[in-house]
Amino acid sequence: MKRLKKPTAIPGGGQPADHGVAGGSERKCGFNLMKLMGVFLVLVMALSVLFSVSVVLKDPPSDGLWTVVEARHLDFKLQKAIVEENDLAQPVEVPKDKLLGDLLPTGFEENSCLSRYQSLLYRRGVPQKVSPYLISKLRSYEARHKKCGPYTNLYNKTVEDLKSGRYSSTPDCKYIVWISFSGLGNRILTLASAFLYALLTDRVLLVDRGIDIPDLFCEPFPEVSWLLPLDFPLTNEFNSFNQKSHQSYGNMLKSNSTASALQPYIYLHLVHDYDDQDKLFFCDQDQMYMQKIPWMVMKSDNYFIPSLFLMPSFEQELHSLFPDKETVFHLLGRYLFHPANSVWGLISRYYEAYLSEADVIAGIQIRVFDVEPGPFKHILDQILSCTVREKILPQISQQERPVHPSTRQKRVAVLMTSLSPGYFEQVRDLYWENPTVTGEMITVFQPSHEGYQQTEKHNHNRKAWAEMYLLSLTDKLVTSSWSTFGYVAQGLGGLKPWILYKPENNTAPDPPCRQAMSMEPCFHAPPFYDCKSKRGVDTGAVVAHVRHCEDMSWGLKLVQHHSEM
Repeated sequence: MKRLKKPTAIPGGGQPADHGVAGGSERKCGFNLMKLMGVFLVLVMALSVLFSVSVVLKDPPSDGLWTVVEARHLDFKLQKAIVEENDLAQPVEVPKDKLLGDLLPTGFEENSCLSRYQSLLYRRGVPQKVSPYLISKLRSYEARHKKCGPYTNLYNKTVEDLKSGRYSSTPDCKYIVWISFSGLGNRILTLASAFLYALLTDRVLLVDRGIDIPDLFCEPFPEVSWLLPLDFPLTNEFNSFNQKSHQSYGNMLKSNSTASALQPYIYLHLVHDYDDQDKLFFCDQDQMYMQKIPWMVMKSDNYFIPSLFLMPSFEQELHSLFPDKETVFHLLGRYLFHPANSVWGLISRYYEAYLSEADVIAGIQIRVFDVEPGPFKHILDQILSCTVREKILPQISQQERPVHPSTRQKRVAVLMTSLSPGYFEQVRDLYWENPTVTGEMITVFQPSHEGYQQTEKHNHNRKAWAEMYLLSLTDKLVTSSWSTFGYVAQGLGGLKPWILYKPENNTAPDPPCRQAMSMEPCFHAPPFYDCKSKRGVDTGAVVAHVRHCEDMSWGLKLVQHHSEM
């Protein structure tokens, strides 16, 4: 480093004048330079800020920033919604588990079936618990379906044996083929029944397409379809199968042909008109024969699950699968029946447009088993008597109540389903033209009114499926006696409905309705037979969890016996 020379001393102790001036100039220049650099830095920072603001205003924020803004907005909306509830209804936390406690399998493309995961957002209640054993059994079934389903090597081999009429004593895969038969409500109930039977017997369920099955439901099993291939060799015989068919199990018993060589397939006639021989399907000793048959083809219009619970060979397995007996159809239905995207559009659009803002949603399902379409005054009187007596809907008042726009009124949306528009119109007008004694605001809606049941009409079934599902999303439900439409809605929704008693002599019954013992559907045509003693017996009094139905005295339904809880 170059040393600075020491300044020369001036007599009298002064400093050289030129040196002193030079040192002051250097300090002044240094100060000005630093000040100039500071100003420059400030200008650079200001320009940088201006540039950033211009970019933000010109282009949308980055994903991270947008997420923060959106989260704050959603949080504000949530707080506002909770405040606006005004204690009319407690906000329900939507469960985060979109697989419903592992009831549903993984491996699906979500956009292929929007309802599979979105339906959780529309249900207000808490999902029913699923037993670990049922989850394990479903995963095992899915693996078997993947191995044995349509067009797999094992399926092709078994079909070849069927075509040739050969009986295979040790088939790698065994099947139950469900024939699409009867109205949509019946089909849904029988399909659930057939699937449970497949679970119990280690069979693979294959579903006849009928006129619309692929258009109504999503595929429930991953990777391999549940739909019966169009080239299945027995498809052309489905319509002609009946009790007298050569391969009918009941008919085989009559002709004693079960004692001869085993067949490659048997037909099970479990329709409401089946006879005593057909009903032996529900006997363990007959099941021993059936388990040897590779192919079983089933036609039914009954929810026959309650009678499976009366069979000793299935008793322990069913108890492990369903500790709570009244959740059988609810859990099987939530697993199997997901509305196809076109149907889900009908459901979600209607719900958002008419039901989503209500504090309470009440469903009223009206099915009149009469030649005339109605509406009938005694039916309307019965509906109003039931809903008011059970506090589902409020009474009307003869005096006008002052309405204060600033006061939050409780809102009740009523969803009515009926083939006739008459009941809806009269209930709607009643609550429009009159105030309620409670001050509740009642709105009444009906999605469709088809006039009469059109089982073979594609669009009719789409609307029917949408309306069943909408009813299952309600908080309170009123249904009609004997109606499988109502059974499906209550089961999917996990609801214990108020059932309207069947009127007699065009008179509204008193009492008009009663609440169901359980959410389970009713088996309308069960057998009354003890397989061991080979004599008639009241099958509604054999075990505590199988009882006679509320709406059909001879029918059977599952209930949860409290001692089994």
